[in-house]
Amino acid sequence: MGGSKPIIGISGGIGAGKSAVAQAFGALGGLVISSDELNREVLSRPEVARTLRSWWGDGVVGVDGKVDRGALARLVFEDAEKKRRLESLVHPLIARRRADIIRASAGDPKVKAIILDSPLLFESSLDRECDAVVFVEASETRRAERLRKQRGWSLRELRLRERWQLPLAEKRSRCQYVIRNEGTRAQLHTQVKNVFERIIAEHASDR
Repeated sequence: MGGSKPIIGISGGIGAGKSAVAQAFGALGGLVISSDELNREVLSRPEVARTLRSWWGDGVVGVDGKVDRGALARLVFEDAEKKRRLESLVHPLIARRRADIIRASAGDPKVKAIILDSPLLFESSLDRECDAVVFVEASETRRAERLRKQRGWSLRELRLRERWQLPLAEKRSRCQYVIRNEGTRAQLHTQVKNVFERIIAEHASDR
């Protein structure tokens, strides 16, 4: 916070469309840093795969020697202690990569803001690094339908994963802006543009 470029965090329920909002911010000049992408990058490291195999056996690593993300997810989302252990390994590595990317963008005039697309923005205290946080809102019905089409998830899978996160009402109350993602893509982009311009203007006036 307090840098030359505002840091904008994105929060919301699973399947609300946080990545779509992040991409829309990106089209306006935001540098999008996706925690999911950084997580995939970290899990692809051989040393991480070796550590996970030493903890939980060959079942979490595919025949190619890479982490089987599906098997890993099934393991940790049923066991709070395994989930905490995994996070203790990967979260510091993700944080270092994120900090490196932010530092590298400091002198780039094309970057108007940093966009943090993280499913655990509040849970990992990443919101403390943000100048503003945007909540992406969508009904559970709409979110479940998206996840069924995109990932083959059942409603039970959605609720199982969401139980590890803060309640949506609490997330929403801690955000400064709300974008509702239940309409057309054009409607979504209009909301994003309005919010982006407000955040840029407010950040400039605070400096």
